[in-house]
Amino acid sequence: MDYPNDQAPGAPIRSGIPEHGRIPKYYAVKARIAVLLDELGEGGLLPTERELAQRHEVARETVRQALRELLLEGRLRRQGRGTVVAGPKLEQPLSLASYTEGVSRQGRRPGRHLIGLDRFPCPEGLAAEIAVERGEPVWHLERVLLADDERVGLESTYVGVARVPDLDTEFDPDSSFYAYLRDRLGIAFGDADERIETVLATPREALLIGTPPALPMLLIHRLSRDADGRPLERVRTLFRGDRFSFSAHLRGEQRS
Repeated sequence: MDYPNDQAPGAPIRSGIPEHGRIPKYYAVKARIAVLLDELGEGGLLPTERELAQRHEVARETVRQALRELLLEGRLRRQGRGTVVAGPKLEQPLSLASYTEGVSRQGRRPGRHLIGLDRFPCPEGLAAEIAVERGEPVWHLERVLLADDERVGLESTYVGVARVPDLDTEFDPDSSFYAYLRDRLGIAFGDADERIETVLATPREALLIGTPPALPMLLIHRLSRDADGRPLERVRTLFRGDRFSFSAHLRGEQRS
């Protein structure tokens, strides 16, 4: 197999072209539009579907399919009635660092919009996860995640009222929950278990985040424990698949 000399690390092998050399027409158009995106730069306005169809001598539906994939991949975004080149994806580390810390490290301004803070009797399944008795009061904190005022995710946090009794009066919902636990209550995080999967948002979730229901989402489930090993919180976070990627540093086993 021949590899192009300018193949970027992490790019599809042979730019995704099968060995038999035949590729779908929309994919060829997509590759040409991708070159145009690099020329336009972030925020650049893309020509209309009609203009692109005329330029590449294909049907508008072929262009539409190419644009759909570029939108899903996060290379493009809708702006008003037009389509513009999107910026790079936000890279969130898989660690006990908060969302605030992860976004701030990339020079973006993190923020949150409160959807609701509710107190309710803990159901059996959740009680087992966060080590409270069934029926004990728990908080549910739901917030839209923002990056430079762009809606990029939706976060639900469940924590026992006994651990954070004054959450409704002391906590600023626009700020970091982890910073509140650490700085105000002196609670240090010890470790956490996380599971990541791809899902589609529910109609409610898509409306809150401001995305089409068909846009793939990255869903993270997290169970956190404090420094003493006591279960602390259960978090369900949806991230836009077109705006986020995740990274982790892995170490080999220590051998004696």
